[in-house]
Amino acid sequence: MTRPPNRPQRKRPPRRKPLDPARQAAFDVLRAVSERDSYANLALPALLRERGIEGRDAAFATELAYGACRTRGLLDAVIERAAGRPPERIDPVLLDLLRLGTYQLLRTRVEPHAAVSTTVEQAGIEFDSARAGFVNGVLRTIASRDEQSWTDELAPSAAADPVGHAAFVHAHPRWIAQAFTDALGAEAGQLDALLASDDERPVVHLAARPTALTAEELAAQTDGIVGRYSPYAVYLSGGDPGRVSAVREGAAQVQDEGSQLVARALTLAEVDGADNGRWLDLCAGPGGKTALLAAIGKASGAHVTAVEPGERRADLVEQNTRGLDVDVHRVDGRDSGLPPGFDRVLVDAPCTGLGALRRRPEARWRRQPGDVPGLAKLQRELLSAAIKLTRPGGVVLYATCSPHLAETVGVVADALRRHPVTALDTRPLFDPVDDLGDGPHVQLWPHRQGTDAMFAAALKVD
Repeated sequence: MTRPPNRPQRKRPPRRKPLDPARQAAFDVLRAVSERDSYANLALPALLRERGIEGRDAAFATELAYGACRTRGLLDAVIERAAGRPPERIDPVLLDLLRLGTYQLLRTRVEPHAAVSTTVEQAGIEFDSARAGFVNGVLRTIASRDEQSWTDELAPSAAADPVGHAAFVHAHPRWIAQAFTDALGAEAGQLDALLASDDERPVVHLAARPTALTAEELAAQTDGIVGRYSPYAVYLSGGDPGRVSAVREGAAQVQDEGSQLVARALTLAEVDGADNGRWLDLCAGPGGKTALLAAIGKASGAHVTAVEPGERRADLVEQNTRGLDVDVHRVDGRDSGLPPGFDRVLVDAPCTGLGALRRRPEARWRRQPGDVPGLAKLQRELLSAAIKLTRPGGVVLYATCSPHLAETVGVVADALRRHPVTALDTRPLFDPVDDLGDGPHVQLWPHRQGTDAMFAAALKVD
């Protein structure tokens, strides 16, 4: 019996090595943001807990996920030039992989070969060798130059278009950079500093609830630092705020110092006649400012009525104000059906959130200029409703977490034209904050005060 001739063994393709846990977590967050409109600052912490990723790996995953979300516009411009095709013509999964690799090459100290090889390997797992080769070619082209070189080539001229140049360098959509420039006014030279502050990882701010805990006591419990401006603020030096016992027990809450100052400002405004303790938060969800208002008002016997139309957010208001004198009404603030006569009303209106871009990495690319008119209309209607619910001599505090002029001074100017109200000088209500400009309204900035870019205007009803 003759043996068949030896046949050459068919070579198996080499097994691809998947991404390490940190890079995989970052990639999964990018996919969640792209596919499901997830929020990176919610998706990543949950994913890290679920997979038990801690320490340096967690820090690396955070840098990659948040960094790639923040700089998406810059990354896409570089990828487009290196790939020779616009991002829209690249498979979305492949594009997120390229963003992950490009961010490592341009914005981290990761060795180029590691950034390229890990991304190429994952492309081979997700797709095939052909597309892995495409990723390899694009990333090697990108790796041949540093970020400054790419910026010099792709950014608009600083001389011809200073706003566009700053927007590209700091990875912001141009329309947002223009909105910031308009809001800065005579101080538009601070645009670079403002845009840069959006890329800094913000310090976690806690608020100690009055009558429950002092800021000094909270700082001692957390090894934090007492805040600069709000008497309730503590800057957390590190760690998960959810593990702080005072937060779990309801004696403190996570809240940006600017938001604390807004809630406090309403309680400090002078009203005509006696304050009967009828306070209203017309846009209450998720309840942080409501809780602080109620905690401040507890000493004087104030009662807070909270309005929130969204079921989930109304649930959060109830959860965050448990144990405080707060009634939650699940109605639209524009037509609440509440009896008028409130002494103090807070309108922390829904807005673009452009003042908190540092806390929401993907938000700068998700928001569009077309969002502004609809939100401004809603804001005008809510402020109008608030004025009608306030007694003569009472005060309305209008606030947004956005410096966009259409959402701030434009809304206030409309109210001053249409309603019997007088603008108060809001600056003293934010004491001891300095550098607040000419007034009468207040605009906080992350690059100046270290807070979100909160706007506030106090109006007295005639």
